[in-house]
Amino acid sequence: MDDKLLGQYFRLSEFLRSDTAIRKGIDNMPGPDAMRNIETVLAPGMARVRNLLQCPILVTSGYRSPEVNRAIGSASTSQHTLGLAADFTSPDYGTPRKIAQRLMEMGPSIRFDQLIWEGTWVHISFVAAAPRGQVLTANFARDGRVTYSPGIA
Repeated sequence: MDDKLLGQYFRLSEFLRSDTAIRKGIDNMPGPDAMRNIETVLAPGMARVRNLLQCPILVTSGYRSPEVNRAIGSASTSQHTLGLAADFTSPDYGTPRKIAQRLMEMGPSIRFDQLIWEGTWVHISFVAAAPRGQVLTANFARDGRVTYSPGIA
């Protein structure tokens, strides 16, 4: 894999790394459509986030092959499988909640499709056209179920 620089801040490998794929020996290389999305939609979107926060970003999950996505129990409709979503933190900026609040406030300039405060990380997705600007908070039940409420709670 050519670990090329995607814009000013991110390398391709940051969006492809998966501990689950490594641990289970799963191929996590995107096909041409997902690769195009990573290069032309996700990386530029994450650059807008990085510019707004003015702090380094640690991508904890980017692209997920369908097999990796199943292995972690994520929804089959996850935008991660399309190369359009990333989970991240920015410890130098602050807590994931603080990050999510700031991104929610700046939604129109960031042009995100979906923003979810997931407790210990932030999920964000981007689309090529007509982003929804949806903002949610993930609520984790003791039995492992996750529900979502509107806004940042």
